[in-house]
Amino acid sequence: MKMLYKILLAINLLLLMALPAAVHADYSNSAMHWGFKKGRNGKQADAGKPIENIIAKHGAVYKGDPNKKEIYLTFDNGYENGYTEQILDVLKKEKVPATFFVTGHYLESASEIVERMVYEGHIIGNHSWHHPDMTKISDEKIKKELEMVREETENLTGKKHMSYLRPPRGIFSERTMAVAKEAGYTHIFWSLAFVDWNTDQQKGWRYSYDKIMSQIHPGAILLLHTVSKDNADALEKVIRDLKTEGYTFKSLDDLMMSQSVKDPMLY
Repeated sequence: MKMLYKILLAINLLLLMALPAAVHADYSNSAMHWGFKKGRNGKQADAGKPIENIIAKHGAVYKGDPNKKEIYLTFDNGYENGYTEQILDVLKKEKVPATFFVTGHYLESASEIVERMVYEGHIIGNHSWHHPDMTKISDEKIKKELEMVREETENLTGKKHMSYLRPPRGIFSERTMAVAKEAGYTHIFWSLAFVDWNTDQQKGWRYSYDKIMSQIHPGAILLLHTVSKDNADALEKVIRDLKTEGYTFKSLDDLMMSQSVKDPMLY
């Protein structure tokens, strides 16, 4: 009887281990690179119906309500280049919430800044530990990448739960989205961005300002990289001028709450 029990237990464990692979095998792992038609003249960016159907299927978002002049400010933090605290100073001064998507390297090398982000009321998002192309790694490795970031964020800040994921390099598939959702994450894409991450090709604050203002639209999820001096120098004027135009800055939590109210069966 003991031997039979051990055999049955082993079978059950094998079935449990195989379940995620069986579930996610139903999803395509064809790599997609996030992109969209840029917003212009106050009109929203458009990723196209096929992509919108996929992200809706997996509960992801890339923009908010087209009828509300609300903006969701997000930053990607792969490494510290000396400008994040300047950005935080502006956000504090202007009382604007933001989400910072961090990597493992950032958590280890800029821990005090991460602590400040949380202390000042901002959200920490998951950008993976090693910043890999997730379509090229297994389900288990994806979950490990995300859990390592969550654990270290908890160690630094006491925050146990993370809700939002920005896929590294903007590369994703239906499989990677399904794995992340199973792990408790919502994919957060974006509807406004530009080439701002080349630290040796900074063009001055006006470049960043003009790129943002020319694409801005109601419900914009704005992606900026904190390594950019242009972004840091332009941010205060951007925020003040957008407020003058009637825009308000909301957090991703606000966005997801409005999404769930709109469709209570979605989450």
